[in-house]
Amino acid sequence: MTETTGAGDGPPYLRIVAGIRRRIADGELAPGDRVPSTRRIAAEWGVALATATKALTTLRMEGLVEARPRIGTVVAGAASTAPGSAPAPAPAPVSASASPSAAGAEHELSLDRIVRTAVGIADAEGLPAVSMRAVASRLGVATMSTYRYVPSKDDLVLHMADAAFGEASYGAEEEALEGWRARVESGARTLWGLYRKHPWLAQVGSLTRPLLVPNLLVHGEWMLGALDGHGLDPTTLFDIHVLLYSHVQGVAVHLEMEAHAEAATGQSEDQWMDSRASTLRELVESGRFPTFAKVVGSFEGGYDLRLDALFEFGLKALLDGLTPLVEGPAPGTPEPARRLTRRPAGRLLDVSRTSRPGPGCR
Repeated sequence: MTETTGAGDGPPYLRIVAGIRRRIADGELAPGDRVPSTRRIAAEWGVALATATKALTTLRMEGLVEARPRIGTVVAGAASTAPGSAPAPAPAPVSASASPSAAGAEHELSLDRIVRTAVGIADAEGLPAVSMRAVASRLGVATMSTYRYVPSKDDLVLHMADAAFGEASYGAEEEALEGWRARVESGARTLWGLYRKHPWLAQVGSLTRPLLVPNLLVHGEWMLGALDGHGLDPTTLFDIHVLLYSHVQGVAVHLEMEAHAEAATGQSEDQWMDSRASTLRELVESGRFPTFAKVVGSFEGGYDLRLDALFEFGLKALLDGLTPLVEGPAPGTPEPARRLTRRPAGRLLDVSRTSRPGPGCR
């Protein structure tokens, strides 16, 4: 890395913050000067883009830099650049006497811009980095102005999720697919692609408390439609849908976790594992876990955890196991019992009462 002054052995983003803070204090970067972009920071310090973005966000929160529409991130006013000074106060609401650039940013503000900006922050830095203040700072507007379009961060996250899920669609090519399995595979891979593009998305919502956003219902409709018409009772059909959804989300949740860990530690997955080699060796050589030791010892060069491959492997295993249930047993084999869960009348999928719509039905 180029600079390490001021942050010791802390996370890489803090070392970047210390380096840029020193440049400002030394006058190398004056008020109004553009600070290095995320790509330039990533190249200069040898870090991931997410780490560079997190460093700039920290500097914004400290009041040392500010985002200006159509210009970029620049050093804030002189009062906020002195070492150890208090962060600059939050921008005041725009009034008739406000600067033309600020007034223009307020005038151009919309729910769509707010949501797209928040999605961009989450993609680069993770969902915890999203806040109403961070979004406003990125847009160059007063924080309170964003509340005219969305009342809270929770509501903003719902809009973000709906927008992200809305990027996928099932068109003529998918409609032409024949057979339930091909259609389910298409739906699962479409969902996986969205999680790949927006890793934070898998962190939003859970099986027990699903999101109620329309664009995820498009996915749910597709998967249920692929499974419908095969004689499955409603509970079994929905259980299969939930099981498939949980496989995709369950693997995808590690995308964001790994990105966050790498940004926080500055270590890649391989580097982290290398740093734990002695611990792993002690476990293998302890004699307490013979099967684990045998399997791990058989790998040449170590086990390569590939999430994309694991997703495909799990999807195939699930669909292979579900095929007799959906299509019926092969000739000459006993038919598996189809579960006919009996519940009190009005409780099965009573959306007017308390039943949950399940993943994808949001």
